Amino acid sequence: MKKTLLALAFVGALMVSCKEKTEDKVEDAVEAVGTEMTEAVDSTAAAAGEAVDSAAAKVEDAAAAGAAKVEAAAKEVKEEVKH
Repeated sequence: MKKTLLALAFVGALMVSCKEKTEDKVEDAVEAVGTEMTEAVDSTAAAAGEAVDSAAAKVEDAAAAGAAKVEAAAKEVKEEVKH
């Protein structure tokens, strides 16, 4: 992230002192960097969302399995108390 910000600052400094043709090229480069950053953020957000969904599903499965074990143990205790 620091490198990107430094690159953008450098590009901004170049824009001030460059000729018109070079400014056009720099503007294109800045737009390309912005697009790449947006795509990187989007892909990272998607990956994080998938990881959260996966973790939530695992927790839900573990909770269901734990509840089933508790219920089975409770039935055993109830049967032992009856006898």
